[in-house]
Amino acid sequence: MKTKRQSARALMFLCALLLALLPATPVMAGMLDTNTLITAAGADADRAALAQRLGSGELQSALTRMGVDPADAQARAHQLTDAEVADLNARLDQLPAGAGALEAVLIVFLVFVITDALGITDIFSFVQPTR
Repeated sequence: MKTKRQSARALMFLCALLLALLPATPVMAGMLDTNTLITAAGADADRAALAQRLGSGELQSALTRMGVDPADAQARAHQLTDAEVADLNARLDQLPAGAGALEAVLIVFLVFVITDALGITDIFSFVQPTR
């Protein structure tokens, strides 16, 4: 009986000692506003878009022509804050102002040819409508 009591006391002492030695981490609870959550969710998408752009061959060749190592550019991009990444993505969207103009003209041309072939319009003389 005495050995059970001593082993129980030793076990309780060890449990109390372990609980006393465990670090107590404070819990910080606070309100989160919607803008913070939206910004945090969009930051990952912005970083992925920037990494994809930096990985494109056209941008890497342009960086190399300017004397910038593409690996250094990617390392610097990983160190940017969320606000800086969003700003850089916005500026990159504005820079290629004429990109895609040829495709747009080609699509409009094809639409006119198809509408001429269907007999809806009569713009091109070389297209004979199917009637």
